[in-house]
Amino acid sequence: MTNDTVRDDNPRRREIALAARALIAEHGFEGLRTRDIAARVGINIATLHYHVPGKAALVELLASSLRDEFIAVKDRHPEVTRTPRERLRQELDDYIHIRRDKPQVHQAMGELMIRAKRDPSVEAIMRPLTAHWHACLAGIFTEGAADGSFRSGCDPQAAASIVIGALTWRGRSVAAPEVAIEAIADELMNAFAVLT
Repeated sequence: MTNDTVRDDNPRRREIALAARALIAEHGFEGLRTRDIAARVGINIATLHYHVPGKAALVELLASSLRDEFIAVKDRHPEVTRTPRERLRQELDDYIHIRRDKPQVHQAMGELMIRAKRDPSVEAIMRPLTAHWHACLAGIFTEGAADGSFRSGCDPQAAASIVIGALTWRGRSVAAPEVAIEAIADELMNAFAVLT
């Protein structure tokens, strides 16, 4: 397996989550098969079903493993007081880090979000994850608009949606031009930040 972060206390569940993420990255959510997960972990189907008894349990485990990855990326930074502008830059840099250095995490998240549009049970599991990201960004924009870091009249909810949409658009569109994610992040900073 990889050194990716999954904080589940059960080592077997960690292995299952990592195997499922790898298979989703290779074959997409539609190509995910329990037999393949079991084979990759080196267990039989009965043991797999003991740890994750159904599709919902597997999606919950995957969502939990993704959340753990995002927390681990945030935990790399010391707790210091940062301006809203610095916090937005860090959010963008963290996204770039995950996309570049943890492609399975990025691909699995994208696949689950696509599936969530068609499957209410997956949507119910993924909604808290995306809602938390949106709320964090909206909080940064709220503070930044109040302290003058971001342009006046900035709508925090809309700004958070714009950031998420811009960062994730390339993964959802085959028509997306080849634009470096770093350039997109820089343009997002320029769009909202008040230059000093």
